[in-house]
Parts: sequence; C-alpha cells; structure tokens
Amino acid sequence: MTPEEAYCKAKKLGKITPKLEPAISKDAYCSYYYARNMIKDRFILAEPTISKDTAYGYYYARDIIKGKFSLAEPTIGENTYFSYWYARNVIKGRFELGELAISKNAVYSYLYAKHVIKGRLPDFIHNQMILNNVEYTKDYIEFISKNPDSQNNKM
Repeated sequence: MTPEEAYCKAKKLGKITPKLEPAISKDAYCSYYYARNMIKDRFILAEPTISKDTAYGYYYARDIIKGKFSLAEPTIGENTYFSYWYARNVIKGRFELGELAISKNAVYSYLYAKHVIKGRLPDFIHNQMILNNVEYTKDYIEFISKNPDSQNNKM
C-alpha cells in the first residue's frame, strides 16, 4: 500500500489507524496531514521522513510541534524562504543554521534584520547586504540608523 492509499484509508475511516502508520510515515506530505488531521499531535514514527522535506519540516514545526524541530533544522536551513519564516514564526529569534541561505537574498536579509533580529545583521550578512544589494541597502541602513541599540549587534 502506498503512503497516499494508507492516508486516504485512514482519513475515510476518520480515526487514528496504527496499522496504516508505517505506510503513511514513508511520505512527508501524508505524514504531515495525518499528524494534523488525525492524530492532532506529533507523529513520531514519521519525523525522520518529515525532517528531510523543507516545506513539511517547517509546517510540522509551526503547526504540530509549535516550536523547534531540531531534526529538520539542517534541511530547513538550506532554504532562504523557509529559514526566514522558521526564524520568525517558529523559534521567534535568530536561526544561525539558516543565515547563510538568508544572506543570499536581499529581501529576506532585510526582513530578517527588521522582524527577527530587530537590528543590525550579523557581520557576514551585513557586509554582503551593503556590497551586493543596492535596492535593499537603503532600507536596511535607514532601519538600523533608526534603531541605535541595534548597532551593537555585531554577532
């Protein structure tokens, strides 16, 4: 039985179905929705699978765990978009594993400074932002100049 068939069968039965869980746990999408819609809690058996999928690792942390999902952090940290949102919505603070990915995008570097760090970016992102991203450099410099306490965040 495929993960999709197992999830659909459990959904049709409308209840947690332990004998279907090994099949469901082989797919991140099915595992996330089984955890969200059926278990309404963590699906431990599926966490290694979910942790390898950037999007569902983030969604699982945000919606199911409602906090850090350490097993998924290396995967999430490779993606600019999900690193930013993981830092902002899940851990509500600096996400060092995702900073290299975030540093490659001017928009997310600026948003990371403004909404997550709430101040000056770590030096390697700050320097890259100043040198390479003319469009957002002005907004970033204006933001940190209005927040004098953030000048000391040289991380």
